[in-house]
Amino acid sequence: MNYLTEKHKQLSESQQSGLMLWFSRLPMDKKAVAIGLSLTVGISSAAMAWKGESSDRIYFCVRTPQRKLVCQDQNNRPFRMTPFYWEQWKQEGMPRQVVRNPAMGVNGLVKATNPYKPFWGFGGFLGFALAGWMLRHCQSEEKQRAVFEDIAQKRDAAKAEMAARSELLESYRDVAIAEVQLQADLDLVANDRTVDIQKAEIYAHTEIEVTQMEATDAIFEAQTAGMTEEQKAQYILQLREMKTPYLQGSQTLAGTIDPNDKVTGSEPGAIAPQDNKTAWVQNLIKQTALIWGNQGGGKSWLARYVIQLKKQAGYRVIVLDPDSNRSEWRGVESYHSWDDIEQQIRDYVEELESRLKTFNNSSLSESQWRQKLWAEGKALSLICEEATTYGDFIKDAELLEKFGKLALTKSRKQEMPITVVAHNNTQTCLFGIKGLHNLVSKMLQVECLAEVDSVTLQPSSTGKAKVKLDSSNEWLDVNLPKMSVKISDFSDALPAESNPNPPIDKATLERIYELEFNLGNKADSSPTQSLTPNAQSLLQYLQRTGRTSAVIQEIQPNFKVKGQRFSSEELKRLFNELVENSLAIWLDANTIEITENRTDGQNGQN
Repeated sequence: MNYLTEKHKQLSESQQSGLMLWFSRLPMDKKAVAIGLSLTVGISSAAMAWKGESSDRIYFCVRTPQRKLVCQDQNNRPFRMTPFYWEQWKQEGMPRQVVRNPAMGVNGLVKATNPYKPFWGFGGFLGFALAGWMLRHCQSEEKQRAVFEDIAQKRDAAKAEMAARSELLESYRDVAIAEVQLQADLDLVANDRTVDIQKAEIYAHTEIEVTQMEATDAIFEAQTAGMTEEQKAQYILQLREMKTPYLQGSQTLAGTIDPNDKVTGSEPGAIAPQDNKTAWVQNLIKQTALIWGNQGGGKSWLARYVIQLKKQAGYRVIVLDPDSNRSEWRGVESYHSWDDIEQQIRDYVEELESRLKTFNNSSLSESQWRQKLWAEGKALSLICEEATTYGDFIKDAELLEKFGKLALTKSRKQEMPITVVAHNNTQTCLFGIKGLHNLVSKMLQVECLAEVDSVTLQPSSTGKAKVKLDSSNEWLDVNLPKMSVKISDFSDALPAESNPNPPIDKATLERIYELEFNLGNKADSSPTQSLTPNAQSLLQYLQRTGRTSAVIQEIQPNFKVKGQRFSSEELKRLFNELVENSLAIWLDANTIEITENRTDGQNGQN
């Protein structure tokens, strides 16, 4: 080992034993032999210490009252102890029932088979410890040697790298000098060429400008030929006042884009300005919409205007307004106590769920279904004023959550759109329901804009609003309808001028009537004539098996046509076909009951 100073050497040697000093002076092969001998001694001693017993033991039994000897405990371990504890137990008062086990040793005494077991164990520990000590010493010396070898290798690599770099620098210097000389020559040539090109561009630009000036003068002289000096001055002034050279006379750019400059109210097909600016309100009649804004923005007045349009379209309008009374809503149904509002919400949810179930079980198309609702006068629209406070006063949170989700997603196609009036478009303001962010962000919204009067500091409507159409993220600027007074009497609303849904041909209307309105008067015609072949086969199967009711799960394994079985959805459609032909009625979602006046499927007679 290399020492820093003589003092360092003295201190290090004073901390080492004589054995390690002797061991460190040995060559590597002798060190390996010494470590092997130490390990051999440790392993041999450990093996000797492992076997045999180090002390004498007395095995004993306990005599039971039945004179039976019990020599083991519950885990089948024999009762035993050393002679020392046996004698001590006898002195303390050993019970007479305890006797030595005659089956073990000499009268229960078994002599120790390895009395020197502790010494062998100590010898094994000493052998392993000495071998580990010597190995640790060798490892320390090897680590020091590895450091010096690493330094030597790095030194040799550094010398080789420096020699190579020196050779490369010499070569690079010569190349760099040649490159600098060549670049200087190229820069001189390029500079000369650039100067020549700039001179040519200046000459060409000057010639073009001179030519343009001469052409402009020639054109002006031609345009003013025959004019006096005063007329020329007026002509120049007129050219300067023009907004753009493409306009003529006194016409300005603003005038060309003004619709009133192109079409007047007296011309055929012209649209009145007010109607054109508020035509967007028609979107609020049939769609579920949210009207919101700060106080004084005009959202309540807009809602009343929409209600008037809904009545004219033929809707039955129901208003829920906790902050008003019936005198403010003459001509429409209105409810103002929280109990009445909650009941109306519950009725709305039940009616909407009933319509969804009926429509899902029918075979009508969407347009036919909506036409049927209008024909029956079931078009309904709910107006929810002050919706911000609903979550605070309606305690049935589950009902309110169901109402919000159904109304915002399922109401339009069932002709039950709602119009919500709130102070903001957040989830808290919309019935206080959480989890409606995605529904609110996609629905039709109108934000009424308010401003604060600089004198009275009271908010008032600006007559402007922003509209976000259904499933759109773009907000459009629109004008609010102009109203001089608030609408509170809706009894004078005009009746609907036209059916809001497209007409259906006569044959389809007769089919709807027969299916939905005249179910009890079909004795003159055979109901099986309109059944599909699969439905007729199902009816014949039910009559042949004498069934009065049928469940989809029971029919599916047994009923087949030409070897083909039907899925649950296909059977449900066949069941529904029987119901629509008045041959059965629904008991639940999967069960029908065969009516008494059913038609015999074999011959088609009553």
